[in-house]
Amino acid sequence: MTGIQVLPDPSRLRYQASIDGEVAGFVEYILTDELIVFTHTEVHRRFEGKGVGSAIARFALDDVRAAGKRKVMPLCPFIKGWIGRHREYVPIVYGVHEPAKDN
Repeated sequence: MTGIQVLPDPSRLRYQASIDGEVAGFVEYILTDELIVFTHTEVHRRFEGKGVGSAIARFALDDVRAAGKRKVMPLCPFIKGWIGRHREYVPIVYGVHEPAKDN
């Protein structure tokens, strides 16, 4: 098995992961002018435990952050939990305010 490839699939409103050309999983989203709302993540059973979900989350969140146009609303429990474990993505989450830094 080779590496996990994640690509955006805007026509289906999702980011999709593949391994050796086979769809391994995806995260679905809804777009607004200001938000990308992640609604559902799914990893196909035979690819569970291989890092597919994490690869999808990292790619999708990096893509949103790089574009700089939208905030993330993680309704999907997997994405929400993943952000909780990878705090560097908290600044792009809608409604989250970073504490003021002391000078």
